[in-house]
Amino acid sequence: MARFLSLYLPQFHPVLENDEWWGKGFTEWTNVTRARKLFPGHHQPHIPADLGFYDLRISEIREEQAKMAKEAGIEGFCYWHYWFGNGKQLLERPFNEVLSSGKPDFPFCLAWANESWYKKLWNTNDTRKDELLIKQLYPGEKDYINHFNSLLPAFLDERYIKVNDKLFFIIYNAGDSPEISSIIKIWRELAKKNGLNDFYFVAKVFDCRHENEYLKLGFDAVYNDNSLNIHHHSSIFKKVTLMLGRKFFGIPSVFQYKKAIKYMITDDCSRTGVIPVVAPNWDHTPRSRGNGMVLNNSKPEYFGQVVKLAMDAVKNKPKEEQIIIVKSWNEWGEGNYMEPDLKYGKGYLNIMKDIVFADKQE
Repeated sequence: MARFLSLYLPQFHPVLENDEWWGKGFTEWTNVTRARKLFPGHHQPHIPADLGFYDLRISEIREEQAKMAKEAGIEGFCYWHYWFGNGKQLLERPFNEVLSSGKPDFPFCLAWANESWYKKLWNTNDTRKDELLIKQLYPGEKDYINHFNSLLPAFLDERYIKVNDKLFFIIYNAGDSPEISSIIKIWRELAKKNGLNDFYFVAKVFDCRHENEYLKLGFDAVYNDNSLNIHHHSSIFKKVTLMLGRKFFGIPSVFQYKKAIKYMITDDCSRTGVIPVVAPNWDHTPRSRGNGMVLNNSKPEYFGQVVKLAMDAVKNKPKEEQIIIVKSWNEWGEGNYMEPDLKYGKGYLNIMKDIVFADKQE
C-alpha cells in the first residue's frame, strides 16, 4: 500500500527577518495575492477557500490541515526545516508548536532545506548580483551534534514517521557540501546512542540515474521532482517574449500539465531507493514573475493520473518503502498545493481520496 508523505511549508506567519528583508508583515501570502495573469489562459491569482489566508501560529488551522490530509489518504506531513549553522533557525515556530502541544495527532517527519537564501533579481537585464540574505553554513562537528540534539524531541516523538524502523529525513541540497557525508555519519551514531536505531536519509536529486553517487554518501534513497525538469523535453517547451514599444516583458516557460504527465513518473521510480513525486500543479510566477515556469491547465483529474502512475511504480517495492512524496501540501507561492482553492475547492484532495481508498479496498 502506497505511503503518501506531503511536503509542508511553514512560511505562513511573520518573522522578524522577513519583516526586515521584505517589509513588515510579510508572509508567503504576500506573494500569492500580488500575482497576476501573464499570458492568455494563465490562472492567477490562486485564492484559498476553506482555510482562508491563514496564520500557522493558530493551532486550529494546523489541526484542520491534518484532518483534510488524513481524509485524502496522506500518511503524514514532511515539514521543511531551516538550520543555517551555529544554531540559527528560521520559520521553526509552527512545527515547534506541533511538537510541544502534541497536536495535531498526525504523523510527521522533517526535510532540511539546507541552502542559502537570496533576494532574487528577476529582471534578467539587471547586472547586479542577487543579494545574500542568510548563508547556509557547515561549521563542524559541534554544530552537527547541536543540530541533532535540537531535533531530538521530534525524533523521539511517537508521531515521527519511520521506514523499516528508521527515521525518515530529507536533505534537500544533498551536494551542497562535502560535510553532508560527515553529518549523516554523526547523526547515525547519535541515533543509536539515543535508542533510535537509525535514519532513513533521503536526498533531493536532479537526476535519479545518479542514485548510486548519493548512496555512496550515506543516503538510503533519493527523490527527483520530475515536474520541474520538464524543460529538458523540448518537444513540449514553449517560451515567448513580447516586445511592446521599447520595453521587454518576459513570459514564463509554459507547459501543458496534461502533456507533461508522461514525464513526471519515470521508469526510475520503480526502483527501490527511488521515491516518485506527485505534483498537483506548478506555477512559480507569484515569486519570479516572467522568469517562472508554469504547468498550465492543471486539473484534479490530470493529477489523479499522476497519482495512479506513482502507485503503480511503487507497488512491487518492500511494503515500508512504497513511499510517494506529494509536492506539496501548501506551496501557494508556487501554485503547488493540495489545500482547497476557489477554482476547484477540494478537487485535488477528493481525487486523491477516491484513488487511494479504492486501492485499499482491492
